Amino acid sequence: MNISRKLVVLGTATILGFGFASETMALEWNVSVWGKRRAFTEHIEKLAELVSEKTNGEFTLNIAYGEALSKSRENLDGISIGAFEMAQICASYHEDKNPTLTVIELPFLGVPDLPTQIELDKAIYSHPAVVKDLMRWDAKLLMSSPMPQYNFVGKGEVPTKVSDFEGMRVRALGGIGQAMQTIGAVPTTVTASETFQAIDSGTVRAASFAPHAHLSFKTVEAGNWWTTNMNPGTVSCPVVVSAAAYDALPDNFREALDSSVDASLDHYLATYDKVYEKWYPTLDEMKIQKVEFTKEELDAFKAKAGKPLWDAWVQKMNAQGIPGQELLDLALSKLN
Repeated sequence: MNISRKLVVLGTATILGFGFASETMALEWNVSVWGKRRAFTEHIEKLAELVSEKTNGEFTLNIAYGEALSKSRENLDGISIGAFEMAQICASYHEDKNPTLTVIELPFLGVPDLPTQIELDKAIYSHPAVVKDLMRWDAKLLMSSPMPQYNFVGKGEVPTKVSDFEGMRVRALGGIGQAMQTIGAVPTTVTASETFQAIDSGTVRAASFAPHAHLSFKTVEAGNWWTTNMNPGTVSCPVVVSAAAYDALPDNFREALDSSVDASLDHYLATYDKVYEKWYPTLDEMKIQKVEFTKEELDAFKAKAGKPLWDAWVQKMNAQGIPGQELLDLALSKLN
């Protein structure tokens, strides 16, 4: 939203608040996302549909794909300057700008499924330190974009315990890569499009993706095993809105937006269910062995590859005046 438009909205809301207008003016919000419409953006699409329905088309969300409004790594900046009213961001794109959100990306927290991820996200988003952190950018957290855990598809001897990953070359980026390094694996930077060839040729033994990405990049056609419950971690990519634009909304528009979040997330989960409906038959068809680790082995992963990185994260947050231990404890309480 440019400055002049923001003033119009603020002015309209003020007039309505004082009773000088009898009707709500039509309003359009611009929404900045990247890529194409896909499972990852279906909750935003549903939100736009519901908001329009509830306001008889007077409040619309104009979703712009392909970085039409902003580069993906600059969406938070766009929100801060009022370039648009809503955006999808990923915490790992700019950790220094939203450090509190990175607690969700810590490795081996043990998130079992997407509904649990949503509940974890909601708890973290509502913490005062997180609210304060995002308000530095005039950003209000609206809803999560829960991503499945980045489990591994691999080729060769099937791992069944932590020690089996020692010396294994794996395609694992960010925090997952750091975690795998602590258990003796060798993280390797390979682009998504190169991953199939890397596994097939033996350049890497395994690669971590969410299931839909394993399907997209055909890693299952190169591998012979998949870690069903290793759950090493995922990314945090919430949907945020401009706090100024949100506060300026007429009451009925704000109610339409807020009341549509849960239904939008339900739609998102249903969309991902369809991904899994394709994923498991594909594993069977490709004769991919499903590796399910015992509780003892999962605890060992957490102790060796999770806890040290958690402790380092807490110290880093504390040095910035952020209650790191409090945020970590909140996250773990939602999972235990």
